[in-house]
Amino acid sequence: MILWIVAALAGMAALAWGFRFAGQAATGNAPRFRDMPYGVAYGYVLGVAVLAWLIWAYLQGRSSDPAVANKFFFLRVAIEGFILFGIAAWIFRLLGQSVGTGWSKKMFRSMPLTASFGLLTILVYAIFAIFAGVIAPYGQEQIIPGVAANIVPGGDPALGGNPDFPLGTDQIGRDILSRLIYGAQNTVGIAFATTVLAFILGGTFGFLAATLGGWLDQVLSRMVDVIMAIPSLIFALHQMTIASDWAPQLGIPLTVFMVVFIAVIDSTRVYRLARAGGQNIVVMDYIEAAKLRGEGVGYLVFKEILPNATAPLLAEFGLRFCFVFLTIAALSFLGVGIQPPLADWGTMVRDLGGFVNFAAFAPMAATAPLLAAGAIALLTVAVNFVVDWMLYRSSGLKECATHHRTKFEGSSLKGAAMRLGRLSSMVSI
Repeated sequence: MILWIVAALAGMAALAWGFRFAGQAATGNAPRFRDMPYGVAYGYVLGVAVLAWLIWAYLQGRSSDPAVANKFFFLRVAIEGFILFGIAAWIFRLLGQSVGTGWSKKMFRSMPLTASFGLLTILVYAIFAIFAGVIAPYGQEQIIPGVAANIVPGGDPALGGNPDFPLGTDQIGRDILSRLIYGAQNTVGIAFATTVLAFILGGTFGFLAATLGGWLDQVLSRMVDVIMAIPSLIFALHQMTIASDWAPQLGIPLTVFMVVFIAVIDSTRVYRLARAGGQNIVVMDYIEAAKLRGEGVGYLVFKEILPNATAPLLAEFGLRFCFVFLTIAALSFLGVGIQPPLADWGTMVRDLGGFVNFAAFAPMAATAPLLAAGAIALLTVAVNFVVDWMLYRSSGLKECATHHRTKFEGSSLKGAAMRLGRLSSMVSI
């Protein structure tokens, strides 16, 4: 196997050299081929090879032979899903460019396809989370009478499915589609509330430390250092294990403890960002002017510092939401997160994980746990796409590039005019 890989890499290396040489010969040694690094040429060849393999694998997944098709089932589904999501994102961006206010149309015109995909995904998740009780065909804890357990997704009776349950049922006869929809409400909603609480705690104390400094800054920073020194998932798991004994005695749901613990742990990261941003802002002249006017700490934090630190905090909110979301799913998978009978994607992956063993010969059965895992991964990727776009917009790179290009063009025109003037004077002499 290793020899085959080495031979393939060597063959692509020879093809990369031939590609660059042929490009130089065909274009008359054009700069784009003459100045092309060998690594770039190799990347082109590697990309073409990967694309060719994906096309071949997709065709294998469409084979009439079930044994061959089963081997490439998940890759085929992934490719088809990627294409469908791309088309949906493109249509969504076109609609945004023609429908809405002037500001929204301008935003959609400058939006890349990845950001439109992320925004569309977040919007769909939000609709499912808000209207879960209306959209879901069954309740999240409803055991449907007269329905068998472990119905295979797909709805094909020949493969163990049921058309009435397109995503199948779980081990006790609950509709997986309904639990996925309610999982959006529970998992995403709790993650959002936890992230908001983390930002309230971390942002408030971070700005206070930056504004007041002194002993308050030292005490808060050292406490944050201690908490950040412990791996967040291990720390949260330890605290939730303890809280599982406290919750029945205090009569407080375990989910409340989870929200508080995760919010405190993740607020340390927000504290670091808020403190660093606040320290850069607090030395500005307008802050000194506000202090001379006699403004209090509340005014400085909420009226002066917070508005000028909004952009990095919004970007951090998206990233922090992803981490909180994954932490909640991990805790639920370990059994100390969102508790049954509430639907939760992490719990669904744990309960249905045994079906993965059937992936080699019965891929439809193996999709049951992958539905919840895919929902987690899809939302994480979508939020990261939107955050990357927000960071780009807030950085001002596009505006800076435009400014420098305009400046360069202006200087070039000015220089050409000066040279033309000197030439004219020489001719007249």
